[in-house]
Amino acid sequence: MTDDLGGRRVLAIVTNYGVEQDELVLPVRRMREAGATVDIAAVSTDPVRTLVGDKDPGETVRPSLTLSDADPADYDLLLVPGGTLNADTLRLQDATDRIVRSFTTTGRPVAAICHGPWVLVESDVVRDKTLTSYPSLRTDIRNAGGSWVDESVVKDDGGGWTLITSRTPKDLDDFIGAIGRELSAAA
Repeated sequence: MTDDLGGRRVLAIVTNYGVEQDELVLPVRRMREAGATVDIAAVSTDPVRTLVGDKDPGETVRPSLTLSDADPADYDLLLVPGGTLNADTLRLQDATDRIVRSFTTTGRPVAAICHGPWVLVESDVVRDKTLTSYPSLRTDIRNAGGSWVDESVVKDDGGGWTLITSRTPKDLDDFIGAIGRELSAAA
């Protein structure tokens, strides 16, 4: 990741239980180390309990604000971490759709990893996009009009907004690198 993301603002959206630890903690840490301001918006202001491998307890993270209080206009990039429970619950929150659509309709980038693209499927924004995800989402993405590929990171600039996606925590270095390049280019 680039060393200078000063002045860049990132919004990570999660639920309070079930986000995959490394898919939230590592990108947030690396972006903050590079100078970006990263806010974590959760369903409530209660601590976020992460999981490792969708089952083992992970770190507890304090959210900055709630999904309902988040103003997407204040941010340069939207981060949607995975975790099966996280993504499935997150896509049912009314505020999630509002946030996703704010980014996509105003041409700002979205980065989603693992099960995170479920949120984008629910918001109906993957049509005509090429993306990757955890393999079990392949059919959902295709049914929503997207093209699914099996690659460590995929960047699609079509449709007036940039989408960066990755498959699993094993792809985090590529995913975080792509986010850093995107934020640097937009500066």
